[in-house]
Amino acid sequence: MSFAVGLVAVVVFALLAPALQITARIRAWSLAPVMLLGLAALLSHMLGVLLGVLTLPDFRYWDAASIFGFGVMAYVFAFGAAYKSVSLDILLGLVDRPGRTAPLSDVVERQVPDLFYGRTKILVDGGLVEQSDSRFAATAAGRTMANRIGRLRRAFGIGNSGLYEFSE
Repeated sequence: MSFAVGLVAVVVFALLAPALQITARIRAWSLAPVMLLGLAALLSHMLGVLLGVLTLPDFRYWDAASIFGFGVMAYVFAFGAAYKSVSLDILLGLVDRPGRTAPLSDVVERQVPDLFYGRTKILVDGGLVEQSDSRFAATAAGRTMANRIGRLRRAFGIGNSGLYEFSE
């Protein structure tokens, strides 16, 4: 039954996470989507543990946690693949066009710059980069974040120019 409690917590997470994302957009919260996922995971995990403790005389935390962890990680991977994916945005742009085709030059000259301007706006709005005329500079917070990401990349064996590229 502890596995069932973990599954219930996953369902709560799968309902709570998008509800928080929608609420954040409507109310213009400044929390990043990944922070909202973390909050949803924490709340749903705590609710699952509380449910297990209150309803099962022999609640096995690790059984419930294993199901919960797997479900949340699957959700987070799917979310990450769809959220702000440049490749996916290009694909969706092609599918929305008449004939579902476009010359490469059209994609490169029109769609890609808009995608990267949007990504740059996220960095500016997040206080990681500041713009001065047509130039961008990393803020102190941006440099700190870049250093942390660099350490994580090295720890996970991720190359600098691509996920599986090891040029060093």
